[in-house]
Amino acid sequence: MASAHDDNPDLSPTSPGEESDVLPSGGNETEPHPGLDGVPADRTEPYTRITPFQEKHDTSVEFFYRPLTLTALSCGLVVLAYVAMTQDVLEEGRDKRRVGIYAAITSFLAFSMIQFRDGPFIRPHPAFWRIVLGVNLLYELALVFLLFQDLSTARQMMTYIDPTLGRPLPEKSYAEDCSLTPATLWNAIDIFCLAHALGWFGKAMILRDYWFCWILSIAFELAEYSLQHQLPNFAECWWDHWVLDVLVCNWLGTYLGMKFCQYFEVKPYEWRGFRQTKGLRSKAKRILSQFSPHDFTAFKWGTATSFLHYTTVVLLLAVFLAAELNPFYLKSLLWMEPDHPIVILRLAFIFLWALPAVRELYQYINDPRRAVRMGQHVWLLLATVVTELLVITKWSKGQFPEPLPPAVKWGWSVAAVLVVLYPTVQFGLPSARQYLRRHRRKAKAT
Repeated sequence: MASAHDDNPDLSPTSPGEESDVLPSGGNETEPHPGLDGVPADRTEPYTRITPFQEKHDTSVEFFYRPLTLTALSCGLVVLAYVAMTQDVLEEGRDKRRVGIYAAITSFLAFSMIQFRDGPFIRPHPAFWRIVLGVNLLYELALVFLLFQDLSTARQMMTYIDPTLGRPLPEKSYAEDCSLTPATLWNAIDIFCLAHALGWFGKAMILRDYWFCWILSIAFELAEYSLQHQLPNFAECWWDHWVLDVLVCNWLGTYLGMKFCQYFEVKPYEWRGFRQTKGLRSKAKRILSQFSPHDFTAFKWGTATSFLHYTTVVLLLAVFLAAELNPFYLKSLLWMEPDHPIVILRLAFIFLWALPAVRELYQYINDPRRAVRMGQHVWLLLATVVTELLVITKWSKGQFPEPLPPAVKWGWSVAAVLVVLYPTVQFGLPSARQYLRRHRRKAKAT
């Protein structure tokens, strides 16, 4: 059978042609045993079906896809030695502790870029996503360190990063004037409306499912209702919750994000090498396409198809809600403004961490024969969100004295009952009937 390269001679010799980022599952594949009978080791990752980037890439610029580990090590050590030992770079009296921390972080990210495993994405380059994973690991280690500190110590430590921190901030309420007039509507429109829309554009790119985004959007507004006794900035007017947030900002971001996903889903992917591309305009277009997905997988979560899929969707919804609520509590406890660079960086990186993580989770659930263990991105992101919850729980003692309102307790209790009742009716009862039928057949047969 002719390959994609035989059909299209313009493709780069290193291009995978029409291949997806997930290798097809063969019927009677036998895994080779490294080192036995002269058979070389299989260097693919069977638990995620990811091929190392040295064996699968789609560019004719070979230099950027060669494992230059020794070259990178030599250059890194030279730069490190120059910065550490040259007095005109590190002047006396300068805060060398800060420079040392930056150097340690840079060294760790360099190691991550070179030595970490590849993830599910290969664009713009596998090394980019290895750095993203390294940043996630650094953040998780910082959270583990903060978990063993008390709140006052943590606030003091934040002043080392930004001397303007460490001062209490007034909490702002958005429910002071809830009259539905053009003036109040205009006053409610601010930069956070754009942030809402951009956030939901990103969530649509991550989840790739309309219903999931709608459920998450409504669940977050209900969570704001439930927690406004602890965080006053969750107190909003009813039209701010349901009209401005859900029906305008969230819907617009979700709609544009899903249209973006649909475009990449139906887009024909034909990757030509840079040298095989003719014309300056075509070469510029080929360079820009390096920052688009190599291919695109539409997510079909199948909530009602099996108990495993239902449980996965519920847990993913809970993790997303926690990841949404955590920064509000952290900035309140650490006295940071919503537009502080640390808060913005956390939101930006959680988007980058979630992109490959949800992709790995989807493959882990839908291809259990191949994905025999959870991917590294989803594992680390789950650990990060849970560690944030532990930090918030520890620091919140004595900070939010008001008890949970009875209406909120009853509301979430009813929701929990429904979450348990649905799979019982949908999956438990049919399974029980099938079991009873098999038992009766066996009894009749004997």
